[in-house]
Amino acid sequence: MVKNSELFNLAKKFLPGGVNSPVRAFKAVKAAPIVVKKGEGPYLEDIEGNRYVDFLMSWGPLILGHKHPEVVKEVNRALENGLSFGLTNPYEIELAKEVVESVPSVEKVRFVNSGTEAVMSAIRLARGITGRKYIVKFEGCYHGHYDSVLVNAGSGVATLAIPGTPGIPEEIAKLTFVLPYNDIEAVRELFAKEGEKIAAVIVEPVAGNMGVVPPEADFLKTLREETAKYGALLIFDEVITGFRLSLGGAQEYFEVEPDLTTLGKVIGGGMPVGAYGGKKTFMEKVAPEGNIYQAGTLSGNPVAMAAGLATVRVLKDTNPYKVLENRTSKFVKEISKLLLEKGLEHSYNQIGSMFTIFFTDKKVRNYKDAVSSNTEIFAKFFKSLLRNGVLIPPSQFEAWFLSTAHEDKILEEALESIKKAIKEL
Repeated sequence: MVKNSELFNLAKKFLPGGVNSPVRAFKAVKAAPIVVKKGEGPYLEDIEGNRYVDFLMSWGPLILGHKHPEVVKEVNRALENGLSFGLTNPYEIELAKEVVESVPSVEKVRFVNSGTEAVMSAIRLARGITGRKYIVKFEGCYHGHYDSVLVNAGSGVATLAIPGTPGIPEEIAKLTFVLPYNDIEAVRELFAKEGEKIAAVIVEPVAGNMGVVPPEADFLKTLREETAKYGALLIFDEVITGFRLSLGGAQEYFEVEPDLTTLGKVIGGGMPVGAYGGKKTFMEKVAPEGNIYQAGTLSGNPVAMAAGLATVRVLKDTNPYKVLENRTSKFVKEISKLLLEKGLEHSYNQIGSMFTIFFTDKKVRNYKDAVSSNTEIFAKFFKSLLRNGVLIPPSQFEAWFLSTAHEDKILEEALESIKKAIKEL
């Protein structure tokens, strides 16, 4: 039998760090990474045959679990006709219709191949529309590895303690204002001083890349008011929250409509997909209708679109959001209870089917609070969970996700394993 360690050592000969995305190396938790063989429902299995209850869920897109039969069926149907055409196919039109009908602020949408691409394109569009060059982002919010938004970012940048700007020219970094998340006064002060220069504010309406951090009362409304007042655009990065918090994403959940929205994760159903959209008046500026150029040779790939379409239709038909939220709330409270019994200081944030346990006694409301977490204890917690058959994100600064496949009996099984893991700490 091939070992995880053997295959990973081979990978390191050909891939930087042995991976194609930094956090997969498990470096921050000082653990040996696993190499995945397959996933089914709420489970992952590595090449050694070890099975894990999976709360990583491919970093969020698998809201229906691994290998959902409807998604697999639609993907197989698409495969029968070919892998790629580089031309328009019916699936992308049908998925676009579903997105427009579901997301409140989106009247037209453009598909791309990743969340990073979606963010890059939305920011270019905002700059093109406004004729301005400055953007605003928030500490700990991760919007992909695009130059303008990697400053003070979360996700792998926070996990590996990498400065946000190596390789990014200082001139580009200076075009980004960075504010604390959930700080209304800082937003108002910046706009009073620089509002006429700002093209856009980009924000995760629920931060998911410094760990889960929900917006406080009036934070999103303030962003909406200030951007409208000064003629800037408001961009919601709903790559994580889109179709995850509700069919209409965080903007429906919180009843605040942005000008532009970026999407990904769930609308790919497990395949690499991104999208950006907004009101017709903005999206009609995109080529070939308008003169703001953006393109993607393989965007709207039929197999990826089929996976996303099947996922969205199952979500529309079943509307699992309330059940998922209640199940997640009960689950995280049980974990917290076990940690308290062990005497481990922690707090947690949960919204919908996503949550993070922070090993800090602070209530986490921004990046500064998040990084006060004890990452050494988290690393021990992660490794103990892995030994006991539970997979969570290999980073203190990421979200755990539940799927519809995480039924009550699965969560009971997971809690027993988590209880054992906590006893070993």
